[in-house]
Amino acid sequence: MNIILASKSPRRTEILNLICSTLTYLPGDIRKIPVIEDLNIMEKVIELVNENINISRNEWDSYEMSWDFEKHPFIKYKQCSIEKTYNEWNKITKERFNKLKTNEEEINKIFINIYGLQDELDSKVEDKDITIRQANKEREIKSLISYAVGCMFGRYSLDESGLVYAGGEFDSNRYKTYKADIDNIIPITDDGYFNDDIVERFKKFIEVVYGKETLNENIDYIAETLGKKGTETSEDTIRRYFVNDFFNDHVRTYQKHPIYWLFDSGKKNGFKALIYMHRYNENLIPKVRLDYLHKLQTTYEKLLTDVNYKLTTDLSMQEKKMTQLKQTELNAKLQEIREYDEKIAHIANQRISIDLDDGVKVNYDKFKDILAKIK
Repeated sequence: MNIILASKSPRRTEILNLICSTLTYLPGDIRKIPVIEDLNIMEKVIELVNENINISRNEWDSYEMSWDFEKHPFIKYKQCSIEKTYNEWNKITKERFNKLKTNEEEINKIFINIYGLQDELDSKVEDKDITIRQANKEREIKSLISYAVGCMFGRYSLDESGLVYAGGEFDSNRYKTYKADIDNIIPITDDGYFNDDIVERFKKFIEVVYGKETLNENIDYIAETLGKKGTETSEDTIRRYFVNDFFNDHVRTYQKHPIYWLFDSGKKNGFKALIYMHRYNENLIPKVRLDYLHKLQTTYEKLLTDVNYKLTTDLSMQEKKMTQLKQTELNAKLQEIREYDEKIAHIANQRISIDLDDGVKVNYDKFKDILAKIK
């Protein structure tokens, strides 16, 4: 029940303007103003409303889309493991949800009694009408991954609260507990071809936050939450998430205005790498090409040579079939990144600059031929 308090308040004029579109107010218009004559009741309502505002604000500020976001809840309420941290966060959000609901029902009850509507209205509030969110394990784990990526790029820091870097001079000294990536390029591959790829950096993040003793337990918990498949290792599951789903989730979170940009060679997943838009400079794309794309191409070529040789040896039917599948996969990846290399070379040679004030869409469009499509 949404009723505006008007007793002894300058908002009376605003309410009258809503009720009456003319320049004069009639007695009937005045009677329509909701008034609480009991100041004790009014103080109680104001107290409940303010408490609900604070609850809602705190809930919103726990997500990185908020301007007042400080740290991920799994950092702020950290326990000895991610599972226990989630359980603690689940408890906190349930208590917050129930408190907001109780307050809403108390407010409804107050106004129902004031206007004698006991026979017409019920003070109860349905769960679906409470807009703050309770904990959801998959959503919280994915948001933790997003926060970790933010720490990898230096957008956030485990040593400071809130947004640490979004343009200007980058200061690496602000990242002591967990180092931000030096060159602003983090490769995403379907196997461990780089010792600093996104999976390795994510594992390091989890180790730094929760400790080495619980690393395997935490990685397993994350993988199970992401939907670990039959024969996959936990690392395989996390790698699959980064290769296939992370960027799409990021695009949805930032409402099709991604701040982490994905270099993507195509459907064969031959080459993928993330950069942070706010740390972009004209030398970045040449570096992506020379230090990462070409290195991965060399790796694929060596693997293909090994596979081709293996096919000349005595193999069982099953081994031969698996090796032939690997040969086909590597040939497809190589073909894809060779074609991609031509595209990225064209862009790299232009040394394109960006202006952060132009926004994501304008800047992203300058590199649309080499970046992932925004769906």
